[in-house]
Amino acid sequence: MFFTKMQGIGNDYIYLDCVRGPVPADPPALSRAMSDRHFGVGSDGLVLICPSDRADFRMRMFNADGSESEMCGNASRCVGKYVYERGMTEKTEVTLETGAGIKVLKLNLLDHKVSSVTVDMGSPCLLPAEIPMDPARLEVPINPEDPAVAFPIRVSDRTFRATAVSMGNPHCVVFQDQVETFPLEVWGPRFESHPLFPRKVNTEFARVEDRTHIRMRVWERGSGETLACGTGACATLVAAVLNGLTEREATLSLLGGDLNICWDEKTGHVLMTGPCAFVFDGEYPTERSE
Repeated sequence: MFFTKMQGIGNDYIYLDCVRGPVPADPPALSRAMSDRHFGVGSDGLVLICPSDRADFRMRMFNADGSESEMCGNASRCVGKYVYERGMTEKTEVTLETGAGIKVLKLNLLDHKVSSVTVDMGSPCLLPAEIPMDPARLEVPINPEDPAVAFPIRVSDRTFRATAVSMGNPHCVVFQDQVETFPLEVWGPRFESHPLFPRKVNTEFARVEDRTHIRMRVWERGSGETLACGTGACATLVAAVLNGLTEREATLSLLGGDLNICWDEKTGHVLMTGPCAFVFDGEYPTERSE
């Protein structure tokens, strides 16, 4: 089985061309096997590039633990580069069907190569039911008709202030002064499995540097800490705006690099721009995933 490894600011996935090749029989098991960084290829998950009857292409994305996620911003940028440079399309504006709806990818070219991709991530979902979250699990009630902004959440023996945003997948954003040395390996899993979030949650811990710059780390459900998360960066910018901390466009600095995020005031859509790169191609013996 032939595969391609790609990364978007360090968020690395394994890509399979299921337009010109078969869909694997058991994608969750394959993702677990191939994603293992000691016994497999090593990645944050597996992405299937498939045909679509609603868009130019369809993306299915599986986390390293085999769970299927609705959307991944960094992976969607890599899909744009893949389909253009591998001769699957000549378009520089590509529609991509995801579990979170159809996204529009604008391919930015340099010397006939895709140097970066701008993804229209659509409008954020802000109401508790849309995240989804169960307000009954909170110690302090919140209005289910209002955005879940700066609400107190009890995690183990500590209370945090959090803002919940869905970018097609659920995010919980916590603003604090310390990010670099914060014990994410301790608190990330506790947030991920908190009963407030019935589908689990991605969690961002962020520090606002100034009105146009945020530094953040992310714990992704099903994968743990990753070098970057595109939907997480979008959710963090939206949360910062809702809390009055930044402008509507800012640079988001993650461990793997920077993304430009803009929450357009006219359309309400969030636009994410960032790089994407091929790492290597390979051949994987299918019997290893059985």
